[in-house]
Amino acid sequence: MASEDIMSIAHIKGNASDDIKRVLGNPAAFFRTFRTQDFNHQLFGDAISDRLVCTEISLHKKPEEPKKVEAKVVVEITVEEDMVNGGGNIHGGCSAFLIDMCSTLSLTALNMNTTGEIIPSVSQALNIVYHSPAGLGDKLRLVNTTLTLGARAHSARTEIWNVTHHRLVASGTHIKMQPSPPPKHIL
Repeated sequence: MASEDIMSIAHIKGNASDDIKRVLGNPAAFFRTFRTQDFNHQLFGDAISDRLVCTEISLHKKPEEPKKVEAKVVVEITVEEDMVNGGGNIHGGCSAFLIDMCSTLSLTALNMNTTGEIIPSVSQALNIVYHSPAGLGDKLRLVNTTLTLGARAHSARTEIWNVTHHRLVASGTHIKMQPSPPPKHIL
Protein backbone atom coordinates (compact mmCIF):
# COMPACT_ATOMS: atom_id res chain seq x y z
CA MET A 1 0.00 0.00 0.00
CA ALA A 2 1.46 3.32 -1.03
CA SER A 3 1.91 6.00 1.64
CA GLU A 4 -0.23 8.39 -0.44
CA ASP A 5 -3.16 5.90 -0.10
CA ILE A 6 -2.79 5.92 3.68
CA MET A 7 -2.64 9.71 3.76
CA SER A 8 -5.70 10.12 1.55
CA ILE A 9 -7.91 8.16 3.97
CA ALA A 10 -6.16 8.94 7.26
CA HIS A 11 -8.68 11.69 8.10
CA ILE A 12 -11.67 9.35 7.70
CA LYS A 13 -12.86 7.96 11.04
CA GLY A 14 -14.79 4.74 11.41
CA ASN A 15 -14.29 1.01 11.25
CA ALA A 16 -14.93 0.49 7.52
CA SER A 17 -12.17 -1.22 5.61
CA ASP A 18 -9.46 0.84 3.95
CA ASP A 19 -10.81 -0.35 0.57
CA ILE A 20 -14.25 1.10 1.30
CA LYS A 21 -12.68 4.33 2.58
CA ARG A 22 -10.54 4.63 -0.56
CA VAL A 23 -13.53 4.14 -2.87
CA LEU A 24 -15.94 6.47 -1.02
CA GLY A 25 -13.54 8.87 0.69
CA ASN A 26 -13.59 11.25 -2.27
CA PRO A 27 -17.30 11.51 -3.13
CA ALA A 28 -16.79 13.58 -6.29
CA ALA A 29 -14.30 11.09 -7.73
CA PHE A 30 -16.59 8.18 -6.80
CA PHE A 31 -19.59 9.62 -8.64
CA ARG A 32 -17.53 10.58 -11.70
CA THR A 33 -16.65 6.90 -12.23
CA PHE A 34 -20.26 6.29 -13.31
CA ARG A 35 -20.25 8.79 -16.17
CA THR A 36 -20.92 7.17 -19.50
CA GLN A 37 -19.22 9.87 -21.57
CA ASP A 38 -16.70 12.68 -21.27
CA PHE A 39 -17.97 16.24 -21.08
CA ASN A 40 -16.08 19.43 -21.90
CA HIS A 41 -17.61 21.31 -18.97
CA GLN A 42 -18.71 20.77 -15.40
CA LEU A 43 -22.08 19.11 -14.95
CA PHE A 44 -24.85 19.98 -12.50
CA GLY A 45 -23.55 19.83 -8.96
CA ASP A 46 -19.90 19.13 -9.85
CA ALA A 47 -18.58 22.20 -8.03
CA ILE A 48 -20.59 21.29 -4.93
CA SER A 49 -19.54 17.63 -5.06
CA ASP A 50 -15.90 18.71 -5.32
CA ARG A 51 -16.19 20.36 -1.89
CA LEU A 52 -17.70 17.37 -0.04
CA VAL A 53 -15.35 16.04 2.63
CA CYS A 54 -15.95 12.53 3.94
CA THR A 55 -15.12 12.37 7.68
CA GLU A 56 -16.47 8.96 8.77
CA ILE A 57 -17.45 5.60 7.32
CA SER A 58 -18.69 3.06 9.88
CA LEU A 59 -20.47 -0.28 9.87
CA HIS A 60 -22.35 -1.48 12.97
CA LYS A 61 -25.01 -3.93 14.01
CA LYS A 62 -28.43 -2.29 13.92
CA PRO A 63 -29.59 -1.64 17.49
CA GLU A 64 -33.16 -2.63 16.52
CA GLU A 65 -32.11 -5.82 14.71
CA PRO A 66 -28.68 -7.15 15.78
CA LYS A 67 -28.59 -9.68 12.91
CA LYS A 68 -28.51 -6.76 10.44
CA VAL A 69 -25.67 -4.33 9.73
CA GLU A 70 -26.07 -0.65 8.97
CA ALA A 71 -23.61 1.73 7.37
CA LYS A 72 -23.06 5.33 8.41
CA VAL A 73 -21.23 7.85 6.25
CA VAL A 74 -20.63 11.40 7.48
CA VAL A 75 -19.83 14.17 4.99
CA GLU A 76 -19.17 17.87 5.59
CA ILE A 77 -19.43 20.96 3.42
CA THR A 78 -19.60 24.73 3.90
CA VAL A 79 -22.51 26.63 2.32
CA GLU A 80 -21.19 28.72 -0.58
CA GLU A 81 -22.85 31.05 -3.09
CA ASP A 82 -23.60 28.31 -5.63
CA MET A 83 -25.76 26.57 -3.00
CA VAL A 84 -28.04 29.41 -1.87
CA ASN A 85 -31.35 30.91 -2.94
CA GLY A 86 -32.16 34.62 -3.28
CA GLY A 87 -32.61 34.88 0.47
CA GLY A 88 -29.05 33.76 1.11
CA ASN A 89 -29.99 30.36 2.56
CA ILE A 90 -29.31 26.90 1.21
CA HIS A 91 -31.73 26.21 -1.65
CA GLY A 92 -34.15 23.33 -1.15
CA GLY A 93 -32.98 21.86 -4.43
CA CYS A 94 -29.40 21.89 -3.19
CA SER A 95 -30.46 20.11 0.01
CA ALA A 96 -32.22 17.48 -2.13
CA PHE A 97 -29.10 17.08 -4.28
CA LEU A 98 -26.94 16.60 -1.17
CA ILE A 99 -29.34 14.05 0.33
CA ASP A 100 -29.48 12.16 -2.98
CA MET A 101 -25.71 11.98 -3.39
CA CYS A 102 -24.66 11.42 0.20
CA SER A 103 -27.27 8.78 1.11
CA THR A 104 -25.94 6.81 -1.85
CA LEU A 105 -22.53 6.73 -0.18
CA SER A 106 -23.93 4.91 2.87
CA LEU A 107 -25.78 2.41 0.68
CA THR A 108 -22.61 1.75 -1.31
CA ALA A 109 -20.58 1.27 1.88
CA LEU A 110 -23.02 -1.37 3.12
CA ASN A 111 -23.17 -3.02 -0.30
CA MET A 112 -19.37 -3.18 -0.51
CA ASN A 113 -19.18 -4.60 3.02
CA THR A 114 -21.90 -7.18 2.31
CA THR A 115 -21.12 -8.27 -1.27
CA GLY A 116 -17.69 -6.83 -2.00
CA GLU A 117 -19.19 -5.10 -5.04
CA ILE A 118 -20.37 -1.70 -6.15
CA ILE A 119 -23.84 -2.17 -7.57
CA PRO A 120 -25.27 0.85 -9.44
CA SER A 121 -28.72 2.03 -8.43
CA VAL A 122 -31.21 4.71 -9.44
CA SER A 123 -33.51 6.87 -7.35
CA GLN A 124 -37.08 5.72 -6.90
CA ALA A 125 -38.27 8.20 -4.23
CA LEU A 126 -36.78 11.05 -2.24
CA ASN A 127 -38.80 12.45 0.68
CA ILE A 128 -37.50 15.56 2.43
CA VAL A 129 -38.53 17.62 5.44
CA TYR A 130 -37.01 21.10 5.73
CA HIS A 131 -36.47 22.12 9.36
CA SER A 132 -34.44 25.36 9.46
CA PRO A 133 -32.33 27.54 7.16
CA ALA A 134 -28.56 27.39 6.72
CA GLY A 135 -26.88 30.55 5.54
CA LEU A 136 -23.85 31.44 3.51
CA GLY A 137 -20.68 30.32 5.32
CA ASP A 138 -22.45 27.84 7.63
CA LYS A 139 -20.73 24.48 8.02
CA LEU A 140 -22.99 21.48 7.38
CA ARG A 141 -22.62 17.87 8.52
CA LEU A 142 -24.60 15.24 6.61
CA VAL A 143 -25.17 12.05 8.56
CA ASN A 144 -26.24 9.25 6.21
CA THR A 145 -27.44 5.92 7.59
CA THR A 146 -28.74 2.88 5.73
CA LEU A 147 -32.22 1.58 6.51
CA THR A 148 -32.53 -1.45 4.22
CA LEU A 149 -30.49 -3.17 1.56
CA GLY A 150 -32.83 -5.59 -0.17
CA ALA A 151 -32.43 -7.62 -3.32
CA ARG A 152 -34.06 -4.88 -5.42
CA ALA A 153 -34.80 -1.85 -3.23
CA HIS A 154 -32.43 0.00 -0.92
CA SER A 155 -33.15 2.86 1.46
CA ALA A 156 -31.22 5.31 3.59
CA ARG A 157 -31.91 8.38 5.68
CA THR A 158 -29.93 11.60 5.78
CA GLU A 159 -29.88 14.37 8.33
CA ILE A 160 -28.28 17.69 7.36
CA TRP A 161 -27.02 19.38 10.52
CA ASN A 162 -25.91 22.99 10.73
CA VAL A 163 -22.71 22.70 12.76
CA THR A 164 -22.38 26.49 12.99
CA HIS A 165 -25.79 27.02 14.64
CA HIS A 166 -26.39 23.54 16.15
CA ARG A 167 -29.70 22.77 14.46
CA LEU A 168 -31.23 20.36 12.00
CA VAL A 169 -31.56 21.86 8.51
CA ALA A 170 -33.24 19.03 6.60
CA SER A 171 -33.87 15.32 6.83
CA GLY A 172 -34.66 12.92 4.05
CA THR A 173 -35.36 9.33 3.16
CA HIS A 174 -34.03 8.03 -0.13
CA ILE A 175 -35.29 4.85 -1.78
CA LYS A 176 -33.21 3.44 -4.62
CA MET A 177 -33.40 0.39 -6.83
CA GLN A 178 -31.23 -1.46 -9.27
CA PRO A 179 -31.93 -0.24 -12.80
CA SER A 180 -33.57 -2.51 -15.32
CA PRO A 181 -31.21 -3.78 -18.00
CA PRO A 182 -31.38 -1.84 -21.27
CA PRO A 183 -33.68 -3.40 -23.89
CA LYS A 184 -32.05 -5.62 -26.44
CA HIS A 185 -32.45 -4.39 -29.98
CA ILE A 186 -33.53 -6.97 -32.48
CA LEU A 187 -32.11 -6.48 -35.95
